[in-house]
Amino acid sequence: MNNFVEPLALWRLKDWLHAHPRLLVIGGAGCSTEVGIPDYRDQSGQWKRPQPVTYQAFMGDVLVRQRYWARSMLGWRVMGQAQPGAAHKALALMEQQGRLELLITQNVDGLHEAAGSQHTVDLHGRIGTVLCTDCGHRFARAELQQQLLALNPAWAQLYAAPAPDGDADLEGQDFSQFVVPSCPHCGTGLIKPDVVFFGETVPRDRVRTCMDAVASADAMLIAGSSLMVYSGYRFVLAAHEQGKSIVAINRGVTRADALLDFKVEADVGQTLMALAAY
Repeated sequence: MNNFVEPLALWRLKDWLHAHPRLLVIGGAGCSTEVGIPDYRDQSGQWKRPQPVTYQAFMGDVLVRQRYWARSMLGWRVMGQAQPGAAHKALALMEQQGRLELLITQNVDGLHEAAGSQHTVDLHGRIGTVLCTDCGHRFARAELQQQLLALNPAWAQLYAAPAPDGDADLEGQDFSQFVVPSCPHCGTGLIKPDVVFFGETVPRDRVRTCMDAVASADAMLIAGSSLMVYSGYRFVLAAHEQGKSIVAINRGVTRADALLDFKVEADVGQTLMALAAY
């Protein structure tokens, strides 16, 4: 795919950045697709695959949890090894330059922090951490991976194509045979990835931090997100209500198209790199 950024679009972005020196950035899956982490939606904003598991299904059905962790064990081969790409590095550089009020990422891969970003809100949590829903203990996903592999050696021999958020496309298996360990701290607790599932509520303190940044930023930049999920879209609505300028770098439609000053349909990593060099 051609990653070339049209000069006129880039000049327009640079002029906009000059007029709005402190940005609130909302980042999405497009920031991470270049490093091999798949996204959920196509350029028309439609689902590419079945919708992800809901919080209610995960918490209420042991077989759903077994299926989730079996797929996650295979998907971790990609997610656990992913390294920051151009978009992550560019936004970290823009933060160092003093241009960012806050970076709100809807991704759960932790790659913005790995690239050096510090003023970041992981809106939907981190896939690299596991939470015990009983005792509240948190521990590294890499630690759980070793347990999963040891308990399920036959499953470790399977191949499955990577899917979004550390998932993998694994079907046709008897998931009831997959062994999921309990919390290593309390010994009995139900574990889940420390992320906000579909159907789960984003913690209020995260929302409050993001809303404060909407108010204090000069403008909003949407980077690689269709904003089809309301948890991120609400901040665009708030910025629009406050009369803030809103611009997007995204290939394809976004839920906020009617609210944008303009949109640049180009590779988000290359475009952000060009802005960071400005």
